[in-house]
Amino acid sequence: MNRARRLGVGACAVAVLGAAVPATASAVPVVTMSGSTSVAPLASLLAKGYLTDKKLKGKLKFKLAQGGSDVGVADAAAGRVSIGNSSRDPKDSDTGVVFNKIAKDAICLITNPNNKVANLTKAQIVSIFSGKVRNWEDVGGAGVTGPINLTVRTAASGTQDAFSKIFMGSTAVSTNASAKASNGLVQQAVQADKNAIGYVSADFTKGVNSAGYEGVGCSLANAKSGQYGGVRSFYMVTRGAPRGSTAKFISWVQNAPAAQKIIGTHWVPLK
Repeated sequence: MNRARRLGVGACAVAVLGAAVPATASAVPVVTMSGSTSVAPLASLLAKGYLTDKKLKGKLKFKLAQGGSDVGVADAAAGRVSIGNSSRDPKDSDTGVVFNKIAKDAICLITNPNNKVANLTKAQIVSIFSGKVRNWEDVGGAGVTGPINLTVRTAASGTQDAFSKIFMGSTAVSTNASAKASNGLVQQAVQADKNAIGYVSADFTKGVNSAGYEGVGCSLANAKSGQYGGVRSFYMVTRGAPRGSTAKFISWVQNAPAAQKIIGTHWVPLK
């Protein structure tokens, strides 16, 4: 099943929108979410799974928007949504919110299918994404020649924040990189350009080449075992401690075996 279909899991259950979803008065409680494009596929599956409980039939709805982790955190802090989905860690500037960890996720380095780079070291990644190395001829194992076209995420992205922390350290990404607003757009850009390289959540690697990192493949099994080094956390962010229907949902996500099974299909469960 493709990603677009997985996100749209039924108008009566989870509505997927393109912008922040304010909570509104309703006869049926509505849990609203916005934020990370990495967390969105998982959040949609979890909402659908939660609503399979017959006790909840007709008694709860979900509305899911995206926009990036910073948008989700800001929406949660302002009370515009019940949950802000975030694929980045808390920052000192995040005040009045609680980061409720729900899962872990691998960030994969991706290249075009015609450029089957098998592995990249941390030093190579820093050199490539900082712009120090600009041609594929200077990258061992590259299957193409010519300029390296960098594709990255926008500043509001949790994936961008995590990539910088895990892979780049104190080195900045080149300002010549093409910034995209979602994982899907990075995936599409790399699919279309034989000279492109980018990074995405592990759930967005279909149709591209996923390079290993420091000799370890970017796979779910390696992320679960702890062998793969490019792993970050997923959070559901709330304004203060979660309450009511939101608290019950997040508790189910964090603790229920059914939720951990859903998470384990493409992501790393906490338990």
